[in-house]
Amino acid sequence: MKKHLIAAVMSSAMLAPMFVANTVNAADYVIDTQGAHAFIQFKVSHLGYSFVMGRFNDFSGDFSFDASKVEQASINVDINTDSVDSNHAERDKHLRSPDFLNTAKFPKASFKSTSVQDKGDGKFVVNGDFTFNGVTKPLAIDAVMIGEGDDPWGGYRAGFTGTTTFKMKDYGMKMDLGPASANVELELVVEGIKK
Repeated sequence: MKKHLIAAVMSSAMLAPMFVANTVNAADYVIDTQGAHAFIQFKVSHLGYSFVMGRFNDFSGDFSFDASKVEQASINVDINTDSVDSNHAERDKHLRSPDFLNTAKFPKASFKSTSVQDKGDGKFVVNGDFTFNGVTKPLAIDAVMIGEGDDPWGGYRAGFTGTTTFKMKDYGMKMDLGPASANVELELVVEGIKK
């Protein structure tokens, strides 16, 4: 009896670290930028008559998410601001200048979450610190879960959309195109592959 008890205890002790490791990593994902299944897009009113739309082509990040514990979720994203792309070479050159992104001085932007509020029905608010153009300020992103599950290649994925708006002047952008063009709308599509 003692031998069986000792064997059971030893087996449990040996399996425990594996269980803990799997539990810790169970909800950790890397954002799928290599497969182009994630996007950071922006939209700015052009003088109140139209819109300039574009994206950042080079970014990376990861997140942790468990649908049963949304408040414990977190996300970190790093953006290469020099990768700005509005489908117009001369405008992109201007966007990289000190008038806007000043990419020579501030080549990176980042978002690091600080808390997540569960709004129910797959909706939540991600609060965090957004560093852009050398300025760090709190930013809230309204997020929606698209879905999660197995992929055809043996992996597991989870996907979300997010939207937020910020004022250009809050992040030290010098160019003033008038009140109609004061705000930047960001739209995020994030698909992660489970680590």
